[in-house]
Amino acid sequence: MDRRRVRTIRYGIRNKGPVAYWMNRDQRANDNWALIFAQSLAIEQHLPLCVVFCLSPQFFNTTLRHYDFMLEGLKEVEADLLHKEIPFFLISGTPEKEIPRFISSHRVSSLITDFDPLKIKRDWKERVAREIAIPFFEVDAHNIVPCWVASEKLEYGAYTIRPKIRHLLKDFLTEFPPVQKHPFQWKKKPAKIDLTSIRKGLTVDRSVSPTAWIKPGEKAAHEQLENFIKKRLGRYSRERNDPNCQGQSDLSPYLHFGQISAQRIALEVLKARIGNDEKNAFLEELIIRKELSDNYCFYNNNYDRFEGFPTWAQKTLNDHRNDHRAYIYSLKAFEDAKTHDDLWNAAQVELVKCGKMHGYMRMYWAKKILEWSESPEAALEIAIYLNDRYGLDGMDPNGYTGIAWSIGGVHDRPWRERPIFGKVRYMSYSGCSKKFDVQSYIQRIANL
Repeated sequence: MDRRRVRTIRYGIRNKGPVAYWMNRDQRANDNWALIFAQSLAIEQHLPLCVVFCLSPQFFNTTLRHYDFMLEGLKEVEADLLHKEIPFFLISGTPEKEIPRFISSHRVSSLITDFDPLKIKRDWKERVAREIAIPFFEVDAHNIVPCWVASEKLEYGAYTIRPKIRHLLKDFLTEFPPVQKHPFQWKKKPAKIDLTSIRKGLTVDRSVSPTAWIKPGEKAAHEQLENFIKKRLGRYSRERNDPNCQGQSDLSPYLHFGQISAQRIALEVLKARIGNDEKNAFLEELIIRKELSDNYCFYNNNYDRFEGFPTWAQKTLNDHRNDHRAYIYSLKAFEDAKTHDDLWNAAQVELVKCGKMHGYMRMYWAKKILEWSESPEAALEIAIYLNDRYGLDGMDPNGYTGIAWSIGGVHDRPWRERPIFGKVRYMSYSGCSKKFDVQSYIQRIANL
């Protein structure tokens, strides 16, 4: 594998113990550069290999919906790794305490983890690094072009990062080597995952229940990809922005939990016997826009704050901070879909019931929260809270970046000035009506 995918978090002294992959963002046993690197290191040194996942019993605004989807996927990871003679440990607690404890108790010689640009994940790694004395590596197994290779700075928009990524794709958009049956055995096998006991031990909000329309796990993710390529990719560019058409891939929950690799998706899409226009439209979203989101969160610590917006957007929103607002709704009114706008209400209901909102509607949804909140800061906080609480793809760089685009002009340009929004791009009910049949969408959601 290309060693540019790997960064050293901590230099240290190796002992004779096993190699451990601390799985976090990329929860799959196949097409996983972090696991591939960990196994190559273990084989090179004739050492056993294990995978460890640290489960926080509570995590920000996540709910039982998120934990259920994740745990079902991890159960599949456990089974896949068992076939490869790689033990899987599921431990519980805060990573900065439990990962060093695991390393000490198993005399781990090297630690590998996967890349995540979010602040809390980076903080976990920094705290772990301070507590251990062994080599600690980070592998970008999520992006096709590793985030730190694609760009060394915060990019202005898709137009600035696109040529950089395209130039590097020839090096990084390659087939994966398989994870093989590990030749050096772990002496004592871990206990199998007991989902019933784990669920009982969770302290998360259980009022947001799992969704029935999507099945979790790596196998289901590949089935969804196959279905998308076969039935919807051929009309993607024409139907992706119409919420009444099932034109989108519905892969975002799987990508968020790392149950499928974006690189695998790209490789399969490129093989499809479909016109290049359709392929390119989808790959623009999968590669350029997705990796731009990681870039935004990695190089901007204020990705979830007003201060993270570009200077022009901060100025224009400040200029219009005291504009009259015809409606101001509380968080509860937004959460309960009790606004005057039946289209917005439908989008919120879709998010609450399905754990996913159509991409076009998410833009309208976030922009109206700005229009009906007392300040841009309040709007940002409400949008993030609702997206993270109900969306299966919440707590994700794509979500933070999409909300920042909608409310704060991130990766966009100034538009015609108007009240409240200033020069931030505006969306309206009437504009949506020209794009698709609004009433059909509202009625469909009402029948869910």
